[in-house]
Amino acid sequence: ELRANPNRAASGAVIEAKLDVGRGPVATVLVQNGTLRKGDIFVVGEQWGKVRALINDKGETIAEAGPSVPVEVLGLSGTPSAGDTLNVVETEAQAREIADYRIKTAKDKRAAAGAATTLEQLMAKAKADQSVAELPILIKCDVQGSAEAIVQAMEKIGNEEVRVRVLHSGVGAITDTDVALAEAPKAPIIGFNVRANATARASATQKGVEIRYYSIIYDLVDDIKAAASGLLKAEVRETFIGYAKILEVFKVSGVGKVAGCLITEGVARRSAGVRLLRDNVVIHEGTLKTLKRFKDEVKEVISGQECGMAFENYEDIRQNDVIEIFEREEVQRTLE
Repeated sequence: ELRANPNRAASGAVIEAKLDVGRGPVATVLVQNGTLRKGDIFVVGEQWGKVRALINDKGETIAEAGPSVPVEVLGLSGTPSAGDTLNVVETEAQAREIADYRIKTAKDKRAAAGAATTLEQLMAKAKADQSVAELPILIKCDVQGSAEAIVQAMEKIGNEEVRVRVLHSGVGAITDTDVALAEAPKAPIIGFNVRANATARASATQKGVEIRYYSIIYDLVDDIKAAASGLLKAEVRETFIGYAKILEVFKVSGVGKVAGCLITEGVARRSAGVRLLRDNVVIHEGTLKTLKRFKDEVKEVISGQECGMAFENYEDIRQNDVIEIFEREEVQRTLE
């Protein structure tokens, strides 16, 4: 039992919006109340306009659209967002005033949302942001729906260490303004089914801003995920390769203190990292200055053999101390 009054000023909802080459901003509107006619002045979200043409679902130009009729509306000042409400108003001045007020309100809201209420909160936010690596990007699409879907997909990429930050998303060709916005944070510009105009291309080359084009959303998401994975710190895996017991400590001129050791387990390597343990407590971590078997410098000594070891920049070694020998491997991580 849905009812609507066709004899009043029209109102409706924006289903989709895009920037059409040749026709300018175009909004697909479902009229919910009243009748929308050619020449009507309207306000929709932060945009306003005068109906230049109405096109129905068959691609035909029509003079008016009543309740429950979906139409493409031409004559907008800019591209609105999907879900915005279109309302017909009496004068152009009124439409401009409402649109300007909404732009100001939206700007104030964004500023208020970004501002922390206390100095403590501001410092806490700065500290939290410092520990998170950010990949800034700028997105331009052919239609509003694609822009919203891509922004949502970008927000899901990342973890507590890395995240993607969308500096700006919009509808239409990539312009010089987009390049200027992307320059300072060194953000790549992502074009989804849109291209950069000649000025923007020249400006991007001059300023070193990367522009990437996509037509498949999954390829875009995969590439951004791979780029964000590159910001992840590599995982360091440690493998214990051997243990040695200090049997005696010698003082050698020109070298300093040298530990006479028995390799009790595994292998000792000249290139590996070492820790000195005293009563199972780590008292030093570093590298070897020398690894000798008899009088010869060697690369490694295996279990059961004796050798001489001297630490780089450390001499507090004692009999019965244990030397732990380990190797580190960096494993590059990726986002799931």
